[in-house]
Amino acid sequence: MHPSLESYVLLSALLFVIGFFGVLLRSNTLVIYMSLELMLVAATLALVAFSQYNGTIDGDVFVFFILTVAAAEVAVGLAIIVALFRRKQTILVSDLDSLKN
Repeated sequence: MHPSLESYVLLSALLFVIGFFGVLLRSNTLVIYMSLELMLVAATLALVAFSQYNGTIDGDVFVFFILTVAAAEVAVGLAIIVALFRRKQTILVSDLDSLKN
């Protein structure tokens, strides 16, 4: 028994919505960052599902490039978060509203 395209799209939409509300409602930069990554995974899941449904590998190739860029993004994003924590001693967005000093 194979799941249908609709179930993959529904799962992808659910993951995207969870990530979206995580970005909107959380104040911890690490949780916001994880929510952004969850949104990226949701998009890649949808691409793979549509690629399998159409019988092509175009979506799979596109996902490969997305994951490559995401790996670089993780390194840069975590470096920025660590630098902000070292400078301000907090990772709460409300305390990081100004990058002066």
